Amino acid sequence: MLLFAPTIFASAFLLFLVQPIIAKQILPWFGGSAAVWTTCLVFFQAALLAGYAYADVVVRRLSLRHQALLHGALLVASLLALPIVPGAFWKPVGNENPAALILGLLAVTLGLPYFLLSATSPLLQAWFARRHPGRNPYRLFALSNLASLLALLAYPFAIEPRIPTRIQAHAWSAGYVLFAVLCIATAWRNLRSAAKPSLAQATIDETQEP
Repeated sequence: MLLFAPTIFASAFLLFLVQPIIAKQILPWFGGSAAVWTTCLVFFQAALLAGYAYADVVVRRLSLRHQALLHGALLVASLLALPIVPGAFWKPVGNENPAALILGLLAVTLGLPYFLLSATSPLLQAWFARRHPGRNPYRLFALSNLASLLALLAYPFAIEPRIPTRIQAHAWSAGYVLFAVLCIATAWRNLRSAAKPSLAQATIDETQEP
């Protein structure tokens, strides 16, 4: 729990904090219209569902070892997207489809980090439930909801009025690196813990052989 809890808390906090941070950066580029927020919302919801689907598929289809290896590799790859500061080449010049441009910008700038953050809570809850069948994984779900609420409250009241947007993006990126380290450590520790009973059972079987 010492690794599961902070990892899930960090993932949910970063997941909901990044939405206003990235949207505020690109809002002036597209005229500040409500359509920018709507397009961002479409992207975030689609990525969220994709993350849930990914977590479901890997838990059902892959062994715990392969789940940890795959998720760890994706986390390392996602660090290449940092920091989440859109390049100036994404700025529209007047003849583009703004919705397509916004979706492409979001997918390249933070698509993989956001996808992995959205998958973290269901994936780690599944790992926890399998490793500790007698304990309640829904406490982790409640912790995730708390972190989401804190992020939504912190941005308008504590972060946005006091911190420049570019610094917000770099601070979020640093937080994501910390999250990635926590998540990889959780996967590695969970994998080692799951292997211990198998090794112990193998030793018992050997001693029982005639």
